[in-house]
Amino acid sequence: MKFGVVVFPGSNCDRDMIGALCDDLKQEVIPLWHKDKDLSMFSKEDCIVLPGGFSYGDYLRCGAIARFSPMMNSVIEFANSGGKVLGVCNGFQILCESGLLPGALLRNAHQQFVCKNVFIKEEGNPAALKIPVAHGEGRYFASEEVLKSLNDNGQVLYRYCDENGKLTDTSNPNGATEAIAGICNEGRNVFGMMPHPERACSNILNNEDGRVVFSKLFGLS
Repeated sequence: MKFGVVVFPGSNCDRDMIGALCDDLKQEVIPLWHKDKDLSMFSKEDCIVLPGGFSYGDYLRCGAIARFSPMMNSVIEFANSGGKVLGVCNGFQILCESGLLPGALLRNAHQQFVCKNVFIKEEGNPAALKIPVAHGEGRYFASEEVLKSLNDNGQVLYRYCDENGKLTDTSNPNGATEAIAGICNEGRNVFGMMPHPERACSNILNNEDGRVVFSKLFGLS
Protein backbone atom coordinates (compact mmCIF):
# COMPACT_ATOMS: atom_id res chain seq x y z
CA MET A 1 0.00 0.00 0.00
CA LYS A 2 1.31 3.45 -0.95
CA PHE A 3 0.43 6.79 0.60
CA GLY A 4 0.53 10.13 -1.17
CA VAL A 5 0.77 13.15 1.15
CA VAL A 6 -0.40 16.41 -0.44
CA VAL A 7 1.57 19.53 0.50
CA PHE A 8 -0.19 22.90 0.24
CA PRO A 9 1.28 26.34 0.95
CA GLY A 10 0.77 26.53 4.72
CA SER A 11 0.79 22.80 5.42
CA ASN A 12 2.71 22.19 8.64
CA CYS A 13 1.92 18.58 9.48
CA ASP A 14 3.03 16.99 6.22
CA ARG A 15 6.44 16.08 7.69
CA ASP A 16 4.74 14.62 10.78
CA MET A 17 2.47 12.49 8.59
CA ILE A 18 5.31 11.34 6.32
CA GLY A 19 7.47 10.51 9.33
CA ALA A 20 4.74 8.48 11.03
CA LEU A 21 3.89 6.56 7.87
CA CYS A 22 7.50 5.96 6.79
CA ASP A 23 9.46 5.61 10.02
CA ASP A 24 6.87 4.27 12.44
CA LEU A 25 4.50 2.32 10.17
CA LYS A 26 7.08 1.39 7.48
CA GLN A 27 4.91 2.42 4.52
CA GLU A 28 5.90 3.80 1.13
CA VAL A 29 5.09 7.52 0.91
CA ILE A 30 5.17 9.92 -2.03
CA PRO A 31 4.94 13.70 -1.33
CA LEU A 32 2.53 15.45 -3.71
CA TRP A 33 2.76 19.18 -4.49
CA HIS A 34 -0.54 21.05 -4.65
CA LYS A 35 0.09 22.36 -8.18
CA ASP A 36 0.63 18.89 -9.63
CA LYS A 37 -2.19 16.71 -10.93
CA ASP A 38 -0.77 13.26 -11.61
CA LEU A 39 -2.03 10.42 -9.40
CA SER A 40 -1.45 7.70 -11.98
CA MET A 41 1.07 5.96 -9.67
CA PHE A 42 -1.69 5.20 -7.15
CA SER A 43 -4.29 2.44 -7.29
CA LYS A 44 -7.60 2.17 -5.45
CA GLU A 45 -5.79 0.17 -2.78
CA ASP A 46 -3.57 3.16 -2.01
CA CYS A 47 -4.40 6.30 -0.03
CA ILE A 48 -4.03 10.04 -0.55
CA VAL A 49 -3.57 12.02 2.66
CA LEU A 50 -4.44 15.68 3.22
CA PRO A 51 -2.39 16.73 6.26
CA GLY A 52 -2.98 19.37 8.90
CA GLY A 53 -1.85 22.97 8.80
CA PHE A 54 -3.13 26.25 7.45
CA SER A 55 -3.49 25.74 3.70
CA TYR A 56 -3.27 29.08 1.91
CA GLY A 57 -3.07 30.77 5.31
CA ASP A 58 -6.69 29.87 6.12
CA TYR A 59 -7.69 33.02 4.24
CA LEU A 60 -11.38 33.22 3.36
CA ARG A 61 -12.26 30.00 5.22
CA CYS A 62 -10.25 26.97 6.35
CA GLY A 63 -9.76 24.69 3.35
CA ALA A 64 -11.88 26.82 1.04
CA ILE A 65 -9.02 27.85 -1.26
CA ALA A 66 -7.18 24.51 -1.13
CA ARG A 67 -10.30 22.83 -2.43
CA PHE A 68 -9.66 24.48 -5.83
CA SER A 69 -5.99 23.48 -6.17
CA PRO A 70 -5.04 21.37 -9.22
CA MET A 71 -4.15 18.39 -7.03
CA MET A 72 -7.52 18.48 -5.26
CA ASN A 73 -9.32 18.12 -8.57
CA SER A 74 -7.38 14.88 -9.04
CA VAL A 75 -8.02 13.80 -5.44
CA ILE A 76 -11.75 14.30 -5.91
CA GLU A 77 -11.67 12.15 -9.06
CA PHE A 78 -9.57 9.55 -7.22
CA ALA A 79 -12.05 9.39 -4.33
CA ASN A 80 -15.08 9.27 -6.62
CA SER A 81 -13.53 6.29 -8.39
CA GLY A 82 -13.14 4.42 -5.10
CA GLY A 83 -9.63 5.43 -4.03
CA LYS A 84 -8.93 5.95 -0.33
CA VAL A 85 -8.51 9.48 1.02
CA LEU A 86 -7.69 10.58 4.56
CA GLY A 87 -7.95 14.18 5.77
CA VAL A 88 -6.57 15.16 9.18
CA CYS A 89 -7.38 18.52 10.81
CA ASN A 90 -7.03 21.03 7.93
CA GLY A 91 -7.33 18.02 5.63
CA PHE A 92 -10.73 17.25 7.19
CA GLN A 93 -11.77 20.85 6.56
CA ILE A 94 -10.70 20.55 2.91
CA LEU A 95 -12.69 17.33 2.48
CA CYS A 96 -15.82 19.05 3.78
CA GLU A 97 -15.21 22.13 1.61
CA SER A 98 -14.78 19.90 -1.45
CA GLY A 99 -17.99 17.99 -0.79
CA LEU A 100 -16.24 14.65 -0.31
CA LEU A 101 -17.55 14.61 3.26
CA PRO A 102 -20.78 16.16 4.60
CA GLY A 103 -20.97 18.92 7.17
CA ALA A 104 -18.59 21.72 8.09
CA LEU A 105 -15.90 22.60 10.63
CA LEU A 106 -16.74 25.81 12.50
CA ARG A 107 -14.88 28.03 14.95
CA ASN A 108 -14.35 26.32 18.30
CA ALA A 109 -17.23 27.02 20.68
CA HIS A 110 -14.95 28.76 23.19
CA GLN A 111 -13.45 30.90 20.37
CA GLN A 112 -9.91 29.83 21.24
CA PHE A 113 -7.25 27.71 19.58
CA VAL A 114 -6.91 24.36 21.36
CA CYS A 115 -3.69 22.31 21.41
CA LYS A 116 -3.57 19.36 23.79
CA ASN A 117 -4.05 15.63 24.14
CA VAL A 118 -7.68 14.53 24.09
CA PHE A 119 -9.44 11.19 24.19
CA ILE A 120 -11.56 9.73 21.42
CA LYS A 121 -13.34 6.43 21.03
CA GLU A 122 -14.43 4.41 18.05
CA GLU A 123 -18.13 3.84 17.61
CA GLY A 124 -19.11 0.61 19.36
CA ASN A 125 -15.78 0.36 21.22
CA PRO A 126 -15.56 1.69 24.80
CA ALA A 127 -11.74 1.92 24.76
CA ALA A 128 -10.43 5.50 24.76
CA LEU A 129 -7.48 6.54 22.60
CA LYS A 130 -5.25 9.48 23.55
CA ILE A 131 -4.71 11.58 20.41
CA PRO A 132 -3.49 15.22 20.15
CA VAL A 133 -5.59 18.04 18.68
CA ALA A 134 -4.43 21.44 17.44
CA HIS A 135 -7.07 23.61 15.80
CA GLY A 136 -9.07 26.81 16.00
CA GLU A 137 -11.93 25.71 13.75
CA GLY A 138 -12.62 22.10 14.60
CA ARG A 139 -16.22 22.17 15.77
CA TYR A 140 -18.03 19.68 13.55
CA PHE A 141 -21.50 20.81 12.51
CA ALA A 142 -24.13 19.30 10.23
CA SER A 143 -27.88 19.52 9.76
CA GLU A 144 -30.18 17.16 11.64
CA GLU A 145 -30.82 15.30 8.41
CA VAL A 146 -27.11 14.77 7.78
CA LEU A 147 -26.49 13.75 11.40
CA LYS A 148 -29.27 11.18 11.23
CA SER A 149 -27.79 9.77 8.03
CA LEU A 150 -24.29 9.60 9.54
CA ASN A 151 -25.58 7.77 12.59
CA ASP A 152 -27.92 5.46 10.69
CA ASN A 153 -25.19 4.46 8.22
CA GLY A 154 -22.42 4.06 10.79
CA GLN A 155 -20.39 6.90 9.29
CA VAL A 156 -19.29 8.40 12.60
CA LEU A 157 -15.79 7.02 13.17
CA TYR A 158 -14.81 8.71 16.43
CA ARG A 159 -16.32 10.82 19.19
CA TYR A 160 -14.57 12.86 21.87
CA CYS A 161 -14.72 11.22 25.29
CA ASP A 162 -12.95 11.19 28.64
CA GLU A 163 -10.14 8.79 29.54
CA ASN A 164 -12.73 6.20 30.57
CA GLY A 165 -14.58 6.34 27.27
CA LYS A 166 -17.52 8.35 28.57
CA LEU A 167 -19.05 11.20 26.55
CA THR A 168 -19.03 14.35 28.68
CA ASP A 169 -19.29 18.07 27.96
CA THR A 170 -15.85 18.70 29.42
CA SER A 171 -14.21 16.08 27.19
CA ASN A 172 -15.44 17.79 24.01
CA PRO A 173 -12.57 20.22 23.20
CA ASN A 174 -14.36 22.34 20.61
CA GLY A 175 -18.11 21.94 21.11
CA ALA A 176 -18.51 19.56 18.16
CA THR A 177 -22.08 18.45 17.51
CA GLU A 178 -22.68 15.07 19.15
CA ALA A 179 -18.97 15.12 20.13
CA ILE A 180 -18.05 14.03 16.59
CA ALA A 181 -14.29 13.86 16.04
CA GLY A 182 -14.19 11.94 12.75
CA ILE A 183 -16.47 10.65 10.00
CA CYS A 184 -16.36 8.81 6.68
CA ASN A 185 -18.41 8.91 3.48
CA GLU A 186 -21.10 6.38 2.56
CA GLY A 187 -18.63 4.45 0.42
CA ARG A 188 -16.25 4.17 3.41
CA ASN A 189 -13.23 5.20 1.35
CA VAL A 190 -12.99 8.87 2.43
CA PHE A 191 -12.09 9.54 6.05
CA GLY A 192 -11.80 12.81 7.96
CA MET A 193 -10.87 13.57 11.56
CA MET A 194 -9.70 16.58 13.57
CA PRO A 195 -7.33 14.78 16.00
CA HIS A 196 -3.80 13.98 14.76
CA PRO A 197 -3.09 10.21 14.86
CA GLU A 198 0.29 10.80 13.16
CA ARG A 199 1.44 12.56 16.34
CA ALA A 200 0.77 9.45 18.42
CA CYS A 201 2.64 6.69 16.61
CA SER A 202 6.06 6.69 18.27
CA ASN A 203 7.29 5.23 21.53
CA ILE A 204 9.67 8.20 21.68
CA LEU A 205 6.57 10.33 22.30
CA ASN A 206 5.31 7.80 24.84
CA ASN A 207 2.07 7.46 22.89
CA GLU A 208 1.28 4.95 20.16
CA ASP A 209 -2.51 5.15 20.22
CA GLY A 210 -2.41 6.65 16.73
CA ARG A 211 -1.34 3.27 15.41
CA VAL A 212 -4.77 1.94 16.38
CA VAL A 213 -6.39 4.56 14.12
CA PHE A 214 -4.23 3.64 11.12
CA SER A 215 -4.79 -0.05 11.83
CA LYS A 216 -8.55 0.40 11.90
CA LEU A 217 -8.68 2.49 8.72
CA PHE A 218 -6.04 0.76 6.62
CA GLY A 219 -5.01 -2.45 8.35
CA LEU A 220 -1.57 -1.09 9.29
CA SER A 221 0.21 -2.29 12.43
